Amino acid sequence: MGLKFTIITGYQGGGPIDLAVERGEIQCRAMTIESFLAREPFHTWRKTNFVRSIIQTPQKRDPRLPDTPTIYELMDQYKTPEQGRRVAAVILANGVFGRPMIGPPGIPADRLKILRSAYMSAIKDPALVAEAEKRGYEMDPVPGDKLESLAKEVMSQPPPVIERMKKILEP
Repeated sequence: MGLKFTIITGYQGGGPIDLAVERGEIQCRAMTIESFLAREPFHTWRKTNFVRSIIQTPQKRDPRLPDTPTIYELMDQYKTPEQGRRVAAVILANGVFGRPMIGPPGIPADRLKILRSAYMSAIKDPALVAEAEKRGYEMDPVPGDKLESLAKEVMSQPPPVIERMKKILEP
């Protein structure tokens, strides 16, 4: 999309970053939608129009931010080439992975199926759901088969994408 950013490092956590935004030291801050909608100073920032969300990274829009396009919509609009789309998919995969449950390689298929089923059942437990709601946690689990498919996609990129990722990630 031709955007140019200067990444500023050195802030020790979200609080100092938020203060830097308020002071005008930085003009853009990335965070999860959940954090942006769940706590201060973001409630106040939104109420006073101090900030504006400019892009979402999930594949589909979060209904709570209906006027904020996804990066995928923008890549479609600006006809981003396949290599750029692949780089974006690799970078943004961590948002989908979240905090996955993992196991060692070679888990027999029948056991993997049992573990995945048990996890998805547990995550729907009414007591767990009630506790999460009480604490203001959002639960949007991604099934294991989808995570596995994404991992395979991320790990099987062609050499030009790998080279571009190396350039992006070099210090």
